[in-house]
Amino acid sequence: MFKCPGQDMRNLRVEVFKCTNCGADVEIFSDESRARCQKCGTRIFREKMPSCIEWCASARQCLGEERWKQLMEFKEEIQKEAPKAEPPKPA
Repeated sequence: MFKCPGQDMRNLRVEVFKCTNCGADVEIFSDESRARCQKCGTRIFREKMPSCIEWCASARQCLGEERWKQLMEFKEEIQKEAPKAEPPKPA
């Protein structure tokens, strides 16, 4: 059975962002679009990165109509409420 390579846990990466409220380090994994600051609870969003649902011609079929619609709605929600996060610190 086909499995999307983006969902393989062995390929996860972590990036560290600065909290826009208190300046604490916030880790966001590559399969996440946001995380909460452990210090103050502020939601931190990663900068927009292209998702396969946006560029892959098979995304709708691969995910199924219902899941695809959910992800597209979630994407719109994030775009409406997302403050800009600072770029990740160099490793």
